[in-house]
Amino acid sequence: MESRRQPRKDPASPLTRRQLWTNLLVYPTHTFPTAAAPVLVGIGLAVHNHVFVFLPALIGFIGSWLVHVGGLFTDNYELLLHHPDNREHPELTEALQNGSLSLGILRGAIIFCFLAAVLTAPYFFQIGGPLVIVFGIVGIASSWAYAAGPFAYARLGLADPIFLFMYGVVAVVGIYYIQAAAYFPAVHEWRVVRQALPLDAFILGLPVGALIVNVLLIDDIRDFEPDRGKGWRTGTVRFGVNWTRAEIVSLTVFAYIAPFWFWLGRGYSAWVLLPLLTLPRAVSVARTVCRSARFEDLFPMTPKGAFLSLYFGALLALGIAL
Repeated sequence: MESRRQPRKDPASPLTRRQLWTNLLVYPTHTFPTAAAPVLVGIGLAVHNHVFVFLPALIGFIGSWLVHVGGLFTDNYELLLHHPDNREHPELTEALQNGSLSLGILRGAIIFCFLAAVLTAPYFFQIGGPLVIVFGIVGIASSWAYAAGPFAYARLGLADPIFLFMYGVVAVVGIYYIQAAAYFPAVHEWRVVRQALPLDAFILGLPVGALIVNVLLIDDIRDFEPDRGKGWRTGTVRFGVNWTRAEIVSLTVFAYIAPFWFWLGRGYSAWVLLPLLTLPRAVSVARTVCRSARFEDLFPMTPKGAFLSLYFGALLALGIAL
């Protein structure tokens, strides 16, 4: 799914094409950590249950990241197509005007990302049967529909719960399933599918999903005016900045309480509390977001929040595996 925003530059110093694609479109400091975090949790559970398989996990991550970047391209494409006068991304508007970017090229990049992800389908179908195709369809549809189509859910203010579900549940379940399915014959049988989908696969990624939603919410605060100009009904637009700040704090508290649940309620060892090491970083991000509304202050919080989810997810995966 999409992730957005990079710093505005002085119009007198336009971005090079490389900077344009790296800093604004592919945006690896955001897309990479948020795509990797739930994958790591799924891998940690697979190691814990002795069903880890390297190649499906690696290809699954690559496919997930491609879908994620495709969603970001789609968001920018829809912005430039339908809101060319919106100043949310002045660098992109300038690039469109000076010819260093075109809607056709951006549309081609969207097709490439989604098509490249689809090319992994035969491999995963052989491993996991029809269910793995369902995971892929849901992932691509949710990424594309963030900003595109008649029912773009970001425009309707539904991105928060959908992100939590996709990153906190679907991504973890999907990456775990493609590993576990390789250990069970007859993956088309429902009995075997149930073996490859334990309950913990549905819940262990929720704190990571919560932190990834926070990254989206930081963007919502920072892009309050542009989103309102586009007619998007985000929580920030509908209820105000303080509402979103309270949501960020609530999701952060949930994320750091969840490991205690996994330890005391789900039977994992105390190593599952390792993500608490990232708490100072989480407090720093939340404090800055709650005290500032300036773009210059909030801009660094997006990659910091994204990498927070990655560090949390890596430590949680390690704790689950041990």
